[in-house]
Amino acid sequence: MYKIIKSPETMTSRERVKRAFAYETSDRVPINYFSNPTINAKFMAALGFANDEQGFLDALGVDYRGPHIPYVGRLLYPEIPGLKVNPLNGCYTRWMPNEYGGYDDYCNFPLKGVSDEKIAAHPFPSPDDFDYDSAIEAIKAYDKVHEYAIFCGHASIADTINSTGFIMGMEDAFVGIATENEAVLDLVDRKHALDLAMMDRILDKAKGRIDFMWMGEDLGTQHSPLISADLYRKVLRPRHQKFIDLAKSYNVPAMIHTCGASSWVYEDLIEMGMTAVDTLQPEAAGMSPEELVKKFGGRLSFHGCISTAGPLAYGTADDITEYCKRTLEIMKPNGGYHFSPTHAIQDNSPIENLAAMYQAAHDFGRYD
Repeated sequence: MYKIIKSPETMTSRERVKRAFAYETSDRVPINYFSNPTINAKFMAALGFANDEQGFLDALGVDYRGPHIPYVGRLLYPEIPGLKVNPLNGCYTRWMPNEYGGYDDYCNFPLKGVSDEKIAAHPFPSPDDFDYDSAIEAIKAYDKVHEYAIFCGHASIADTINSTGFIMGMEDAFVGIATENEAVLDLVDRKHALDLAMMDRILDKAKGRIDFMWMGEDLGTQHSPLISADLYRKVLRPRHQKFIDLAKSYNVPAMIHTCGASSWVYEDLIEMGMTAVDTLQPEAAGMSPEELVKKFGGRLSFHGCISTAGPLAYGTADDITEYCKRTLEIMKPNGGYHFSPTHAIQDNSPIENLAAMYQAAHDFGRYD
C-alpha cells in the first residue's frame, strides 16, 4: 500500500490554478493526473481507493475536475460487431491487448477514400443532444467536497487534424486539409460548430463556475512541425481563434493540448490570446523545460512536461523523483506551471514510479 504525503495547503485548488494561469506563484504548484484505464485501476488499488475515484484524486492532490457532458441523442452511425463507435463523430476503435494491458486503436475509417458527396453527407449530432444539466450537477457535487478548478472541453475540442483523421485516415485528412478540399473543410467546420455550441452552452449554464477551456491540436512530430506555419495560419489559426474568442467572452483562459515539437506555433498562440499550452513533451525538439521557460515564460502558462515515455515508464522510483525535482526547479520559480504528465500514463509504468512522481510534486512543488 502506498500513501502520498501531501504538502501543507493554504489555498483552494481553484485559487491555485487561477494563479498559475496568471503566471503567479501560490502555496504549491497545481497538480493534474491522466492515465490509461489499466494502470489507473492498479494505481487506485495500490493507494487503497479501488472503488473511490474522487478519493484517489484527492489523495494525489489533483486540483482539476472536468464534468462530462453526456450524449443523449440517437446513434447516427452503424454499429460493427467487435468495435466501438464514437457517437459524436462516427469513428471506430478496436481493443488492442498487449502484455501490460491494452488500448483502443482507431480502425475502419468510414470516410477513407470516399467521394466528396459522401464526406458532405457525414452527420454530426446536434448540440441539443447533450445533457448539460448533468454536467452542472456534477460541478455542484464537486463543490460540496472542495473548490476545485473546473474546466470544460478536452484535447479533441477544436481539433482539426486528428479528429478528421479518426474518420478518414491520417493520409486523407492531411491531403484534404493541405489542399483545402471544400468537403473536408466543411466536415471540419461542422465538427467545430458542434464543439463551439457545446462549449458556449456549458459556459453559459455554469454561470462563471468554469475556470478554463481545454482545446487541442497536435502540431508536431518528435523532431519537427507536423504542418507548415503557412498552412497553420491560413487554415487552422482562424478556426482556433473562434474558440479562444469564445473563452475570452466568458472571461476564462484557454489552454491548448499540442503534442510533439510544437513550440514553433507558440508565438502565434500568444498573438491569438492563448493563455496556456499543454503536453510539453520534453524529449521532442524545441520542447526542453529550459528552452520553454527562456522563450515563453511569463507569456504562456505551462501544463505538463513530466514525460510518460521517460523515467516514469523506464526508470526507477529514484530516477523519477530526481527527474520531477529537476523539472520543478526549472518550471516553477516564476509561477505559471501546472505539474502534469505529458499524456495518459501508460500501462508499462511501475506503480512505485507513479507514487514517487506524485510524492515529488508535493515534496518539491511547494513555494516557500
